[in-house]
Amino acid sequence: MKIVVCAKQVPDTNEVKIDPVKGTLIRDGVPSILNPDDANALEAALKIKDDYAGTDVTVVSMGPPQATIMLKECIAMGADNAVLLSSRAFGGADTCATSTTIAAGIKKVGDVDIIFAGRQAIDGDTAQVGPQVAQRLGLPFVTYVQNVRELNEKERKVVVERQLEDGFEVIEVGLPCVLTAVKELNTPRYMQVGRILYACDEADIKVWNEQDLTLDPADCGLNASPTKVMRSFTPPPKGKGEMLTGTVTEMANSVVGKLHEKHLI
Repeated sequence: MKIVVCAKQVPDTNEVKIDPVKGTLIRDGVPSILNPDDANALEAALKIKDDYAGTDVTVVSMGPPQATIMLKECIAMGADNAVLLSSRAFGGADTCATSTTIAAGIKKVGDVDIIFAGRQAIDGDTAQVGPQVAQRLGLPFVTYVQNVRELNEKERKVVVERQLEDGFEVIEVGLPCVLTAVKELNTPRYMQVGRILYACDEADIKVWNEQDLTLDPADCGLNASPTKVMRSFTPPPKGKGEMLTGTVTEMANSVVGKLHEKHLI
């Protein structure tokens, strides 16, 4: 069994601030972490590795050179290999161009049975890259996976639960396929001391650019990104709410009166 996990290094959202003048994220001095949903995707892959001897887990990420730190953390958790897709040609990519690059990286890894990805990244919250990667690879996919019920390697299928707002649906999908994970899927394991030493001292993280992936620079990064972000901003804080007291009738009359005062009804 060969599994690829798509992972992204993201800024810790607890520390992110927005420049009020430029309307852009202030990234200087902000710590970076493994995207939380991607950690759940990695844990799902590692659980399969625990249960199926000979399973190989490779983590693929697109990002700047410093993303190797995050990839070493993935290896310390239990991943076998890691690949960083890094080049100036990949800079400024939207989800469309990002999925093109990641799909090319997965093709180069080759012969993959399952591709796990997080539902979405906390810095963009688009939830688009996973499905787009599946589309570019021509593979079936299931989003919002909250449970992997059954994996039948011999029959080449997997049965999963797909999270809905009011429940879930059970879906059987053939291999190879793409599955995107939600946080309810599992609890990611901690890094192991022995694996940390291995990741820091011995692990070989491959770095591939557009030439390694045989991608035309025109199909990568900003050149291939139709999405344009005009600005980012923090919504103004809401005013203080008013608590009503009294009987239900009294509170209802009060609400109606206030709506009349504001000419809303």
